[in-house]
Amino acid sequence: MMRALVLVLAAAALAACGEKPQSMTGGVRHDTAAFEGTGMPFAAAGWKAGDKGSWEAQLRTRAQNGQNDYTKVN
Repeated sequence: MMRALVLVLAAAALAACGEKPQSMTGGVRHDTAAFEGTGMPFAAAGWKAGDKGSWEAQLRTRAQNGQNDYTKVN
């Protein structure tokens, strides 16, 4: 009984050590610029896909309003 329990625990411990293969699949395209868009319908208001100036303006706005804790407090 004890030996079977030890074997089961050892098998469970060794099964947890496996590593899943990592591949670059999943539909993510890395060959286009970020401002080109993702083809998804979810985008910030005011941003036009493919317009680099609009993309940079959105990044500036996000950095100033959404990620600047000093402007949130004061």
